Amino acid sequence: MAETVAGAIRRAGNPGRSGHALSTRSARDLFLARERLASLFGVKDSSRFVFTGNATVALNQAIKGILRPGDHAVTTSVEHNSVMRPLRRMKEAGVTVTMVPAGSDGAVDARHVSAAIRKRTRLVAVVHASNVTGAIQPIAKIVRAARKAGAYTLVDAAQTAGSIPLSLSDLPVDLLAAPGHKGLLGPQGTGFLYVREGVPLVPLIEGGTGSRSESDHQPDFFPDALESGTPNSVGVAGLAVSLAWLLRKGVDTVRRKEMDLLEELLEGMGRLGGVTVFGPRDPSRRASVVSFLVEGMDPAEVGHRLEKGYGILVRAGLHCSPHSHRTLGTFPQGAVRVSPGPFTLRKDVSLFLTALRKIAESRR
Repeated sequence: MAETVAGAIRRAGNPGRSGHALSTRSARDLFLARERLASLFGVKDSSRFVFTGNATVALNQAIKGILRPGDHAVTTSVEHNSVMRPLRRMKEAGVTVTMVPAGSDGAVDARHVSAAIRKRTRLVAVVHASNVTGAIQPIAKIVRAARKAGAYTLVDAAQTAGSIPLSLSDLPVDLLAAPGHKGLLGPQGTGFLYVREGVPLVPLIEGGTGSRSESDHQPDFFPDALESGTPNSVGVAGLAVSLAWLLRKGVDTVRRKEMDLLEELLEGMGRLGGVTVFGPRDPSRRASVVSFLVEGMDPAEVGHRLEKGYGILVRAGLHCSPHSHRTLGTFPQGAVRVSPGPFTLRKDVSLFLTALRKIAESRR
């Protein structure tokens, strides 16, 4: 991927803005990545994938592009701030929001989400898997309930895209957002928003698209309708490479490996005294994210010791999801999060468990 990105930098052109070789090559890079996203998620029309700078931009476009004053939105208590903050802004603009509380393991009950849907509900926004507990939400049941009520659905797949199989031909999600740099293994500064045909979104940003330049009206066709300005064609070229790897490897293969690592990790952490693990105990019910606390120790101190003493990088704090930590009872100190990935080895898990045991013992 690094070689592809470096090559794209050397030959970078502005896609769609000219007919010369560099512009055409960059346009092909975007088209190739779009086609691979469509293959990965089981979508026939690749133009429904709009490239963004990250999942946050995609979520903002979805939320602010579909909600209007007087609308009602439903969400959960384990959402990332990339959902909660835009909803807060829309609330100030006259949108009412119902936040459905999750259980102590971070999972929400689909029946409670369904019960929160009203006649005026326009959007149901739910994370596919919590970025704090890893708990996988029952999105299939939630999507069915929302469609029955005539509401649109937005799924935040930041923790699952590329690591948990998801077919948008089988699951009729209206809007789905994900970053390129997590499970999709691409460069930072990449992401996408999938928009099902017929979903009416007002563009968050309007401007040059390289198409219909004779008009001061934003194009109404995809992906141009939501892709204004010079895109990150260099980053997307790198994303195309990682998507090719995922398509060859298979997301189901990645999922099986991560579940094996999760099982070993959760069993090992469960045997450690003074360590509290959050989220479902069953690896099949969670994404590859594990948050924990060491009794009597600040999460930041645990993270510092793991890095300085063992070279293990984790994230400590509130994980940009304060409501999740209020749900778990870990607010305001937060927790420590460790995330095995497709390139993590069993010896890495063993090293982590050894390090955590020594750190937990040192508190005495």
